[in-house]
Amino acid sequence: PKPGDLIEIFRPAYQHWALYLGDGYIINVTPEDEGPPATFASAMSVFSRKARVRMQLLKDVVGNDKYRVNNKYDNTRDPLPVEEIIRRAERLIDQEVSYDVLGNNCEHFVTLLRYGEGVSDQADRAISTIGFVTVAAGALSLLGFLRSRSRDTQH
Repeated sequence: PKPGDLIEIFRPAYQHWALYLGDGYIINVTPEDEGPPATFASAMSVFSRKARVRMQLLKDVVGNDKYRVNNKYDNTRDPLPVEEIIRRAERLIDQEVSYDVLGNNCEHFVTLLRYGEGVSDQADRAISTIGFVTVAAGALSLLGFLRSRSRDTQH
């Protein structure tokens, strides 16, 4: 990886995101609920409201998981100059930031540093899924209600 690159880390149930600083180091956000420097984000991260910006070795954060450089928004957004990306990132090290898995997660954090705008396909997909499940549950409830009324009127 090169300084300023987005690093996508493949966790068992989701992707964690970091930004490469250079010399083997990355910057990422880890939920405060996880205690010592988190090398993995747990299910608790879904419920966390605070996170810590950490500079860690890429190899320590990745552990046994796979990762790749994924500057996936470069085709639709212009990255900021590398020096500015790194300067902005370094100012945030050890800061506490707000965290929300759907609206302000690790992908939002690193894309904000790289592009000046926080975006997350992963969160957008989750929101779409939640919306679909909600609509489907509502439709099934309505169908059940209509069926029970139909049975009531037939008796």
